[in-house]
Amino acid sequence: MSSTIHSTAVIEDGATIGNNVTIGAYCVIGANVVLGDNVTLKSHVSIDGYTTIGDGTTIYPFASIGHAPQDLKFKGEKTTLTIGKNNTIREHVTMNPGTEGGGGVTRVGDDGLFMAGSHVAHDCQLGDHVILVNNAALAGHCVLEEGVIVGGLSGVHQFVRIGRGAMIGAVTMVTADVVPYGLVQGPRGTLDGLNLVGLKRRGAGRADIAALRDLLGALAQGTFRDTARAEAAKGSDNALVQEVLDFILGPSDRSFLTPR
Repeated sequence: MSSTIHSTAVIEDGATIGNNVTIGAYCVIGANVVLGDNVTLKSHVSIDGYTTIGDGTTIYPFASIGHAPQDLKFKGEKTTLTIGKNNTIREHVTMNPGTEGGGGVTRVGDDGLFMAGSHVAHDCQLGDHVILVNNAALAGHCVLEEGVIVGGLSGVHQFVRIGRGAMIGAVTMVTADVVPYGLVQGPRGTLDGLNLVGLKRRGAGRADIAALRDLLGALAQGTFRDTARAEAAKGSDNALVQEVLDFILGPSDRSFLTPR
């Protein structure tokens, strides 16, 4: 299948263009860029660096993808940005490649939605079905697991991990790790409970939600990781509870947002 490339687009020698790709007016594609099949660049999209765009992804005008990271330690080393399949990347979104000190790879999963003005910094690792609402910003080295939603005008501090299915409310600053399925909101984010809407969408039943609420209640009573170890030792038979405990006890040097 042939691709459709506007006459004003600039594609440097060496770029790899897949089948049935549409490249709109005034797009600029660097020499080391790889566009998968059925990718659509609306217009005025700039993609540079060692950047790979997965099949079926659509990028809207004035997005800046794969340009040098906003890190003063970056000295032009070869690092990469890998974006998965079927993502929607809206106007003015910025995504940067990794840095040598952070592993060298920024990775975005499949089926994400990145609304206008959102930012994915160097060395971030994003799972599938992630949503960044307008002007949400991730600092370097953040990890967002599958299904995370970050509300508009929110910021996530560098090295923070956000567990699967968690939701960050609008205009929230997240400075510590967020447990899976947590709901965080406020100018300085606090863990206000569970993302009930997200849990129900995943098919969680009343027993699952009750078990997670009991776990949050226990965590609020004592030292977070020590309480998590004690709960893990009990050997819960609930898979969602076990997932949260595994997240808390996983490798991280950061503290956690704790229940009120």
